[in-house]
Amino acid sequence: MMDKVVTVAVTGASGSPYFIQLLRSLLIANVRVNVLFSSAAKEVIKTELDLKLPDNITELKAFFLDYFSESLSSEQQNDHSQLNFYGKEEWTSPVASGSNPASAMVVCPCSMGTLSSIAQGASNNLIERAADVMLKERRQLILLTREMPFSSIHLENMLKLSHMGVTIMPASPGFYQQPKTVSDLVNFVVARILDHLNIDQNLLPRWGN
Repeated sequence: MMDKVVTVAVTGASGSPYFIQLLRSLLIANVRVNVLFSSAAKEVIKTELDLKLPDNITELKAFFLDYFSESLSSEQQNDHSQLNFYGKEEWTSPVASGSNPASAMVVCPCSMGTLSSIAQGASNNLIERAADVMLKERRQLILLTREMPFSSIHLENMLKLSHMGVTIMPASPGFYQQPKTVSDLVNFVVARILDHLNIDQNLLPRWGN
């Protein structure tokens, strides 16, 4: 039974492995997921993961269900309602209206340009509009920020959004679990996102356990 809906937005910031692991984990947890891509996101994914994503929305769904097939049950693979993709100007999508908001939204990774647009209330594309909906409806919004160093403008925008209840989560993996692989570092960050979404995860052992 799916009662939690999470919107995952992917921007052109570096950090594609975070998105892939987050999407996999949400699907495994039987969460309904709406995915939004910025114009640059697919290019970054291609560069970082050597994955060439199809342009067609329907083909995107099929691509990822196949990509995660080893992690999903046959029932999940055949459930065409669990995973949905929407174009950057698909204003009739559910994420564009406060009458049908998701339970939460994660921008993973979040570029500083997207951060700025969200902080200023811009709605020039579906990612910005979906984030604006989360703010006005007072729903959970998490931004996995990716940049270094941060300028004063970046920090001011983060503080502004933090005052509005947004969770600012820089992609800063810890090392106390003694990571052996890049995947261990990715899992650390994704586990913290899942914790904030109140979704059970076994990617990272609890401190003290």
